[in-house]
Amino acid sequence: MNDQDQVFQDKTTREQQYEMLATAHGGYWRYGFIDHAYLYNLHFPPERFFELLKGQIHELVLNYPVAQATLAGWVGDLIDQPPERIVVGNGAAELIKIVSGHIAKKLIVPVPSFNEYVNAAPEGTVVEFVLDTPSFQLDVDKFAAEAFRCKADVAVVVTPNNPTSLLVPKAELIRLLTKLAEHNCMLIVDESFIDFASNRDQETLEKDIARYPNLAIFKSMSKAYGICGLRIGYMLTDNAGFANKVRAGLHIWNLNGFAETFLKMAPEYREEFASSCAQVREDRDQFYRSLCSVEGLIVYKPDANYIFCRLPDHAPSGPEVARKLFVEYNMYIKHCEGKSMPESDRYVRIASRTPDENANIVAALNKLLATENNTISVS
Repeated sequence: MNDQDQVFQDKTTREQQYEMLATAHGGYWRYGFIDHAYLYNLHFPPERFFELLKGQIHELVLNYPVAQATLAGWVGDLIDQPPERIVVGNGAAELIKIVSGHIAKKLIVPVPSFNEYVNAAPEGTVVEFVLDTPSFQLDVDKFAAEAFRCKADVAVVVTPNNPTSLLVPKAELIRLLTKLAEHNCMLIVDESFIDFASNRDQETLEKDIARYPNLAIFKSMSKAYGICGLRIGYMLTDNAGFANKVRAGLHIWNLNGFAETFLKMAPEYREEFASSCAQVREDRDQFYRSLCSVEGLIVYKPDANYIFCRLPDHAPSGPEVARKLFVEYNMYIKHCEGKSMPESDRYVRIASRTPDENANIVAALNKLLATENNTISVS
């Protein structure tokens, strides 16, 4: 086989790998590419947590884990909330499946957003509220009006949103809660990425939970805590009836021993966690500034650890850019084709990683999208 044949074969193999990954939901670490697709904290947990797991590996594998009451107590210790307000899931996805699939009679969700809220619901039970373009900001008055029109009993807002990385201001969410309460509609606020927001403490609704009986906060710990493989999420609500409905959908041992060990120890890592989120924000902000230098790219100012971009009209589509980045540069991003939004194939979502990795993907995009057009940033 000559060198040219080898190059062709290697490229063909990369194309096949890309097609396989496009339908996968994980296990990426086995393939050696730079993962700008999945959204997690690269700087957490601390190494001492892994050393702890090594020392307890036999006990964790051989024994039954604890059940819901103990898990809720440990999450409560971490977030300073009473355990009766908490339901702990095998990732937020388990809780989403219960609410979307079994509790909500009619659910409304702004789109584009995290697909699982729609995917987990039975056909005909979800209303997709399309966000206005090009801002992708949520108009809470229009959203509430649509919720009333379709008689939704559960509404969902992801903030910062995925894939747009845009935050819905707390004041707007409180106004929405008040409107929805008049129609007995629960509001799920998914705060899975709130820890990466620059003004996190001012924007989270956790401390206001007791004031709004129609509020439930969902949190996937995979993202902020960098523990995707442990599968931990929780719901926080002061609505005891709603909490009990969600608990009724859980298995008795829905978390494993590795996950329970993390929850038990997490309060000891508060300082390291805060430092890790600060580092993520610093890296993300530099990445945003660098992406703004890519000609023709519309770059949305992020509130989470990923950045939403619109590709220039003259450039290849999102799927084509994602494929080229993988095949030619060993980098994997998420394109937004198939998302519920106009011109979905023009948008991509790029996770922030280390400064060097971020610089490398900016350089690759500069080559792929070379143009005389000016870059536009959206604040």
